Amino acid sequence: MPYPTRRPEATQSPDRGRELLARKWSYLLSGVVVVPLDRSQLDREMRVRLDEVCDAVHAEPFTQRAVERIGERLVALGYVGEDGLRVTLDVLGKGLFGLPEFQPVERHAQRIAAVLGAVSCGFLVGVKRSVFEQQESMQLSLLKAVRDAQWNLKESEARFEEVATSSTSGILVVDLSGRLVRANTAIGQILGYTTEELTGFALLDLVHPDSAKVLDEALRALVAGAQERVRQPQRLLRKDGDVARISLTVSLVRGAEDQPGHFVAVVEDGTELMLLQSELNRQALHDVSTGLPNRQFFTTHLEGALRRADPVRGVTLFHLDLDAFGMVCNSLGRRTGERLLVHVAQRLKAVVAREKAMIARFDGDEFAILIENTATTPDVATTVAEINRELSEPVYLDDHGLAVSASVGVVRRPPPDWEPANVMRAAEQALRRAKSRRRGQWELFHPGQDAVERRVDAMAVAMPGALEDGDIDVRYEPVVDLGGRGVVGVTARLHWDRGDDEVDHDTCTDLAERSGLILSLGEWQLATACGQLGWWAQGGGPLGADVSLHVALTRHQSRDGDLVRRVRRVLDDTGLPASRLTVGMPVEVFPEPDAVDNLTVLAELGVGTSLDDFGLGPDDLAVASELPVRWVRVARRLVARQARGEAEFLAGLVPLALRTGARVLVDGVETAAQAEWWRAAGAAAGTGPWFGTAAPAGEFQR
Repeated sequence: MPYPTRRPEATQSPDRGRELLARKWSYLLSGVVVVPLDRSQLDREMRVRLDEVCDAVHAEPFTQRAVERIGERLVALGYVGEDGLRVTLDVLGKGLFGLPEFQPVERHAQRIAAVLGAVSCGFLVGVKRSVFEQQESMQLSLLKAVRDAQWNLKESEARFEEVATSSTSGILVVDLSGRLVRANTAIGQILGYTTEELTGFALLDLVHPDSAKVLDEALRALVAGAQERVRQPQRLLRKDGDVARISLTVSLVRGAEDQPGHFVAVVEDGTELMLLQSELNRQALHDVSTGLPNRQFFTTHLEGALRRADPVRGVTLFHLDLDAFGMVCNSLGRRTGERLLVHVAQRLKAVVAREKAMIARFDGDEFAILIENTATTPDVATTVAEINRELSEPVYLDDHGLAVSASVGVVRRPPPDWEPANVMRAAEQALRRAKSRRRGQWELFHPGQDAVERRVDAMAVAMPGALEDGDIDVRYEPVVDLGGRGVVGVTARLHWDRGDDEVDHDTCTDLAERSGLILSLGEWQLATACGQLGWWAQGGGPLGADVSLHVALTRHQSRDGDLVRRVRRVLDDTGLPASRLTVGMPVEVFPEPDAVDNLTVLAELGVGTSLDDFGLGPDDLAVASELPVRWVRVARRLVARQARGEAEFLAGLVPLALRTGARVLVDGVETAAQAEWWRAAGAAAGTGPWFGTAAPAGEFQR
């Protein structure tokens, strides 16, 4: 039965994360809005709204209208204007990505952006409805004032004058012929005329010619009694020639005998609302800090660029990641980091100033450049070199001279039938390969190499299921005394049976390192092997009680802060004495303090320790002499070189290793001659095909 897999505990519960974010939202909102709620009531209200937002992100399927109602409810709280919406988008736009329930961010980023956009739309709908409700209320008041004027002209004039003067909406009184009889100050400000200049104008002369006919037909319908009120968006012509986009509501006022008297038109200036909507749309598609297009806008632009690309030259996509940007933020603060990003954006614009290109900022310190290639477009290497040359020029921010370099993934001339998502993924893959080398490097996307990596990634993500299904097991390889040829130990190695494919130990650990499964898989391997060794001892088989278990750890396992606790738990659960376990760590990991601490503590607990992949490195002997190591395991590559006749420079390796006080184990022995050569050199034990390959527990004992 597989050893239970331990999953990392969340550092913060979803409810706690939501509570903190809701309080932050309430606190910032209370500073810019006026609502009939005290602070505790507003906290509770914002928590309800946040729960609705989070539920909308998780909802399947996504319902646009349901999310829009959240924005409408914000407007319904009270006077929640433009500043309230800015606070809402800022808090949710940053806070949702930090909630544990939306990790990893890449999986939820698109849905969160859609939810924020829907909340904004709902907010605009709520504002519009509120404006219309205010207009409705004002319209009813005006109609009553006009009707009363038939009975008391003086009182009617006074009321109308008061309403018209104090209203922020434009008010026009129009006779049945369409001429303006009266106008208030507000409509004059909207159109740039004085009230005296407007008197006598024909209403239709103020309306844009494209929509004058529609309004004329609506006025005729009012007179005919087909409609009680006309409400429509309109474009009015200003005195300076510009167009004012307004919302127009027209009612017909009838006299005492229900005869048509005149029209009353209420004009609501929609410019601010349109500007707000335009700004919200811009913010939804652009990065706030740099002003560059964001991933959503860039992807849409990429789709069009692929369609119109030159069939020969095509397009080139550069995906950049700034090197050491995290160090800048950690040492100098996030504010300096944001200013550095703005500087990088300007430098990138300078690089592609002569090209038909779009630059975008993605998450964090990632940028993208899309160039639609022409005959004069430089080659990829030249462009990347120019990017790093520009970024290497220091810029002084807060008295600090800063410069960065960039790792770059490049997709050159992608096939025209590729979807934007495929091109973006290819650029990310190339960037990942570039970053795996060293800083300031670039990598060109290669379809063949990508296909191999995708197959490897597919295997890596399939490993947890294979472990659960029992397709991964532990096999055992003998460790043999080179002098007496007796079995003195057993090496535990992973094996994955994929039906038509057998995956060996080294590939299994590489895949697990890639996917992050290595810690839980390694603990299961250790527990399984320790339990098996104990069972063999109880069964009285050919393996004696002094046979030790050798388990090789990866670099990640060696640095694991929980390694000692894992080993102690396995030993306690299986009852295997610590002295019968030897844990090997790669020698290259020991410049890191965590690995040194783990090895030292394990040695103090009585666990045997080994330096794996031991070779001719300048620090290998120093590490072996300074740490409490029982074994050094000679690297397989050196054993292979000895087998090819390159033995002269290896002759002194074992005596030097023996001076550290450790015993020498040789890995990968294939022939009797090899075994004898290493025995004569002073090695104590060996493994490899000559002594027996790794086998399942039942076959190993036979």
